[in-house]
Amino acid sequence: MESSPTSEPAGTDAAAAERVPAARVPGEPEAVEPVTVEPVTVEPVTVEPVTVESAQGPDAAVPEAAQPSPAVPPRRRGRTALLIAAAALVGIVGGTATGYGIQAHRPPTALPPLSQPDLMYPAKPLSEGKAADPLSAKEDHQVRTSGDLRDLLIGKPSGARDPKVPSRENGIVTVYTYAHDFEEPDYQLAYLLEEDVRRIARVSWDQGAFREVNVELVQFRAGTLLAAQDYAEGQMSYMPDAKEGAGNDGDPIKGSGNGRYYLYKADRKPGYEPVYHARAVAQRGDIMFDIHVFDIKPISKKDIRTLAERQLERL
Repeated sequence: MESSPTSEPAGTDAAAAERVPAARVPGEPEAVEPVTVEPVTVEPVTVEPVTVESAQGPDAAVPEAAQPSPAVPPRRRGRTALLIAAAALVGIVGGTATGYGIQAHRPPTALPPLSQPDLMYPAKPLSEGKAADPLSAKEDHQVRTSGDLRDLLIGKPSGARDPKVPSRENGIVTVYTYAHDFEEPDYQLAYLLEEDVRRIARVSWDQGAFREVNVELVQFRAGTLLAAQDYAEGQMSYMPDAKEGAGNDGDPIKGSGNGRYYLYKADRKPGYEPVYHARAVAQRGDIMFDIHVFDIKPISKKDIRTLAERQLERL
């Protein structure tokens, strides 16, 4: 018995027939299958209202700042200031009136006489054509300092010799020669001329084996400026400095008021003897004196102090 071929279902052939495209006839346009678009339904979204409440609850009171404040009437000004001014005026007027009344009831005080016959010079009136005698040196300081300035220098002690150095000449010294002994001679010369220097006197001598003494008097013209005092104080101002001066404050010269004497540290250099130095500076009236002592042996305070006191007595 012959077996018959297995037959496929009809539904299967129909589906296959649908998947197989029909043969395209040349010259005809290609058929386009229609596309069906299904409508999309959008559901509406309902938004619920949100109620915002304060942290204190719905029943919280409104702050006072937010509430309108009632109108306040402005304060009147000027009343206190007016009272203070009136009280001050009353006090001044009352005090003046009271003081005037007290002074008016006091007895008058007699004034001293304007004429002073005891101050006249001479004590008794002179006859016509006769002049008064000049004052002595004890009564008039300018009489002593207006003479020869060299007479006011101290004398050389016994055994002293004239200096060997020509620059240490004795007698009247020119301002230029005196200023030349300073480190800055131009500045020193200009300063002395500006301060109205009058004259300079010097005395120098050698004593012992190596001691040298130099005494100088610098006199300024009398005027409104205290030139001699300023010059002495200026020379003493740098003495406490170890490089420019003696490196110490020195000791006061008795009876001078502003004078001092100093001892320097020994100047030592290899191959040379040490050099000791002492200085004294003071001022009296319009004259300033400056004393220097050099030696290769230590100089005592008594030596420089004695010279300073002797020179002060001469002035």
